[in-house]
Amino acid sequence: MFHYSNLRSVGQDERGYNVVKKAHYGFNERISAGLRSVSSSVRMSQRAGRWRRALEVFGEFVYMPLDLTRILSLIEDMPVFGQLLATWPHQFRGKGVILLDAAKPYLIAALCRHWRQPVLVVTAQPEQGKKLFEQLSAWTNNAVSVFPEPDALPYERITSDLTTELERVRVLSMLASCETGEHTIEPPLVVASAPALMTKTTIFHDFAAVCSTIKVGMDIEPYRLLRGWTDIGYQMEGIVEVPGTMSHRGGIIDVYPPTSELPARLEFFGNTVESIRLFDPENQRSLERRESVSVAPATELPGKRSEVERILRDLDLANLTAEMREQYEQGIAMLLDRQRPPNSQFYASLFNQGSLIDYLPEGAILLLDEPRDIEQAMEALHAEAEQMRGEKVAGGELPGNFPRTYFTWEELKEKINGRGNLSLTAWGGDEESFRFNFAPTPNYAGQLPSLFRRVKQFLKEKRRLIIVSQQANRLSELLADEDIIAAPVTEVGQTPSPGSLTLVQGSLAEGWVMNGETYLFTDAEIFGFVKQRRQVKKHPVPKQKLFVDITPGDYVVHVEHGIARFTDVRTLRRDGNEREYLVLRYAAGDRLYVPTDQIDRVSRYVGAGDRPPVLSRLGTQEWSRTKQRAKEAAEDLAQELLALYATREVVSGFAFSRDTLWQQEMEASFPYVETPDQMEAQHDIKGDMEKRKPMDRLVCGDVGYGKTEVAIRAAFKAVMDNRQVAVLVPTTVLAQQHYATFRGRLDAFPVRIEVLSRFKSPKEQDEIVDGLASGKVDICIGTHRLLQKDIRFRDLGLLIIDEEQRFGVNHKEYLKKMRREVDVLTLSATPIPRTLHMSLVG
Repeated sequence: MFHYSNLRSVGQDERGYNVVKKAHYGFNERISAGLRSVSSSVRMSQRAGRWRRALEVFGEFVYMPLDLTRILSLIEDMPVFGQLLATWPHQFRGKGVILLDAAKPYLIAALCRHWRQPVLVVTAQPEQGKKLFEQLSAWTNNAVSVFPEPDALPYERITSDLTTELERVRVLSMLASCETGEHTIEPPLVVASAPALMTKTTIFHDFAAVCSTIKVGMDIEPYRLLRGWTDIGYQMEGIVEVPGTMSHRGGIIDVYPPTSELPARLEFFGNTVESIRLFDPENQRSLERRESVSVAPATELPGKRSEVERILRDLDLANLTAEMREQYEQGIAMLLDRQRPPNSQFYASLFNQGSLIDYLPEGAILLLDEPRDIEQAMEALHAEAEQMRGEKVAGGELPGNFPRTYFTWEELKEKINGRGNLSLTAWGGDEESFRFNFAPTPNYAGQLPSLFRRVKQFLKEKRRLIIVSQQANRLSELLADEDIIAAPVTEVGQTPSPGSLTLVQGSLAEGWVMNGETYLFTDAEIFGFVKQRRQVKKHPVPKQKLFVDITPGDYVVHVEHGIARFTDVRTLRRDGNEREYLVLRYAAGDRLYVPTDQIDRVSRYVGAGDRPPVLSRLGTQEWSRTKQRAKEAAEDLAQELLALYATREVVSGFAFSRDTLWQQEMEASFPYVETPDQMEAQHDIKGDMEKRKPMDRLVCGDVGYGKTEVAIRAAFKAVMDNRQVAVLVPTTVLAQQHYATFRGRLDAFPVRIEVLSRFKSPKEQDEIVDGLASGKVDICIGTHRLLQKDIRFRDLGLLIIDEEQRFGVNHKEYLKKMRREVDVLTLSATPIPRTLHMSLVG
C-alpha cells in the first residue's frame, strides 16, 4: 500500500518529466521468472459521497485527476440556464437545447449538479458515448458510468466478454438501488449508446427482487445463501479473484459482487453472520470490517428456475442443423444446471424483456444527444438485425421462434416520452428551444507565438482564459518567456475571474468560447491534436491455470522425465481411491501418468523455433544429459556475460542530456495516451541514456503494443545531442515500415532519416553511406547492410535492434562488439524466455 505525504504541485522531475512529486512512498517488489516488477496499489478516497480514484500511481510519480467543477458556476450564471431550470420538472418533456457539441459535457455537468436526480444520456454511437464519458469525468463529481452495448450483434452467437457483462449489471444495480431508496451517494450519471439502449435486459422487478443485503448478526443458512447466488449468476471457485465469483471454506464464504470495488468475506458461527470484511483479491488478505454487503446479480440471465425451464422447453429447434442443434442443447443443459454458457449474452436475450429506462427512478431525466441521429442509428440497427435473423433462420442457425432481442425506436420513444427528457442539438430547434451562446475556440495548430499574442490581448480586455493541456508545464515555461505567469494546477480551486489565466494539467477533447467572454483552450486548438484515451478494463483477469493453458496435443516438459505430448486427463482408481492424472506421451509410445497434485512439475514447452521438439525417451539418461548440457551452456553464458558487463563497467560511454523542449513537443504529438508499460520503459531507457555507462536494454512486447514509439523517443533524444542512430531490422519490408513510421513522427523536426536496403540503387546507397560518414544523416534504418565494412558513422550514439534473434552468427558477433561501445536498445515480440536467451547470447 502506498502512503502519501508532502504532495507538491505539478512540476518536473530531474529529467524534465511533468509529474506531481511525492516525498515518500512505500512499495513491494516481486521477482518472477528473472524479471523485476513493482506491484503497487492505489489508495481510493471517497469524494462527494462516492468512491473515486484519488491518485493514479505510476513508478515513483503520482498523477492527479482533472477537476473543473469550479468552472460550472460560469454557465450557471447565464440567464438561459435559469430559464431552463425553471421548467423542471413539470414542463420538462420534449424541450430542446441548442449549443455547441464541445460544450455539451459542460452543460450536462451543471444540470446534474442542480437536479440531484439520476441522469441517463443517450448518444447515437458507442464512440460518442465513450468520448462524452471521458469529458464528463472532469466536469462533475457524480458517479459517471457507461452502460455498454453487448459485444455481439443481435442473434450472434459469440463468446461474451465478462467485463462487458459485469459492467452492464453494475449499472443496473446502481440504478435499481436508487429506485429502492438504498442509494445514498451522489446520483448516478449514466451514458448509453443507441445499441446499448435498444438491447433488452432483465425486467426491473425481477432484478430488484434478487438483490440482497447481508448484515452482521443476520441469521441465514450458508448453503441457502450459496444456492441463491448460484441462481443469479455467481460461479463457485477455489478462491475469489474476479467479480461474479464466490467460494466456500468451512464457516467462511467469499463473494465478489460486480458493484463492489473489493470482494467481501463473510464469517459464520453456525447460521449467524459473525463478521464481514473486505479483502484484497490478489493476496486474499483482509482489509477492513463492514457492517453489511450488498449483493446484486452477476448476470442478466434470470434467477427464476421455473421461468428458465418454461422458455427453454418452448424453444423450437426443429429447423436447426445437426451441428447447431447440438450446440443449443449443450447451452440449454448448462443453463438448467445453473452454469454460465460461454455465449451467455446470447442466451440472456431469450428471457429478457426489460429496458434500461425501466430502471430509472421517478424524477430521473433523459438527455438525448442529437435525437435524429439516435433515431437513424436505431432504425439502421433494426434493419440489419432483421436481415441477420432471416438469414440465420433460413440457414438453420437460429430457432424459428427465437424472440426479438431488442426494442425498436418506436417502442423506446414511447418509454422516453413517458419521462422527463431533454434534447441536445448543435443546430436547428424552434422558438421554444433554449439557446446557449457557445462558439468554437480559434485554432492555432502549433503556432504558439500567435496564441501568446492573443492571450495578452484577451487578458488586457478582461476576458477569462482557461487552458487545459497535457503540456501545461511546457506552456507555463513558454508563457513565462512572454512575461505571462501561470502556474499549472490539476484542480481549479475557485471560479476564474475576468482578466485571469488558469492553466490546468489535463486533457479535454475540444474547447469553446462562452458569450465571447470566457475562452477554454485545449491541445486540439493549441497544437492541432488531442491524445486519444486508452480504454482500460475495470476488472482483473483471473490467473492462468495449466488446464486452460494447454490442450491435448501440446508439448510439455516434465522436470524429471523431459519433453512429452499432453494427451488428456484421466480418472483412475488405485488402492480404492479415485485420482485424476495427466497422461503424457513420450518417444516409442511410452506413457507417463502424472497425478494432478503434482502438476507443478509439468510446464508448457516453449521452444526457440517453429520446429516440433524431439520427444524424450523414458528409462534412459537422455534427459539427464540434456539438462547437463544446458547447465554447462548456462555457465558458459554466465562467464560471457560477466566478461561483457565487466568491460562495460570500465568503458566510459556518452551521457545524454536531459529532455529538451523539442523532446517534450515530439512526445506530446503522439496521438494516443501512453500505456503504463510504455511510460515505464521510456523512463528507464532515458535514465540509462543519461548515465556514462553504455546502455543495453531489451524491450519485449507483442505486435501493436508500442515498442516502436519507445524506440522513436530514444532515437530523437540521441539526435538532440548530435549523435547518430542506427536502426537494424531483419527484413527489407520491416525497414520500409520503420522508415515510414519514423518519418511520420519526426517530420516536423529537422531530422534527416534514411533507409538503407536493396530497394535503394547503388548510387543512392553511396550517398547515404557518405551522409553517415559526414554526419549529415541523423537516423539510418537498414537491414544487415548496416553491418558491412564500408559503413562508417561519424558519431554513433544509439543502436536499435529489432528482432535480434533473426540475425546470423557473424552479425551477432559484430553486435556483441557494438554493445561495448554505444547504447543498445533491443526490441522483440517473441515470447520472453526465448527472446531473453537469444538477445543475451548475441
